[in-house]
Amino acid sequence: MTVALHDKGLFSWSEWAQALSAEVKKPGAAADGHDYYEHWLAALESLLASKGLAAKADVDAMAEAWERAAHATPHGKPILLENDPRVDRR
Repeated sequence: MTVALHDKGLFSWSEWAQALSAEVKKPGAAADGHDYYEHWLAALESLLASKGLAAKADVDAMAEAWERAAHATPHGKPILLENDPRVDRR
């Protein structure tokens, strides 16, 4: 997703590198790097918010919807956002 958003011109690679570097350097980062994905995600969310592309609350709401959809989807079937039980199906 990060590469696709960069390819669309929504941020430069140096902006991305700065955002990721800031996250990785925060206190409490795991010495063995096992939390790298969490830093990557936090950097992307921060960059999207700073660019006015997606507010943290919107990202969090979408993540919760996908989580509900995943739990409501039978094993082996594709997870679709419309499987979220809270989706208004009017």
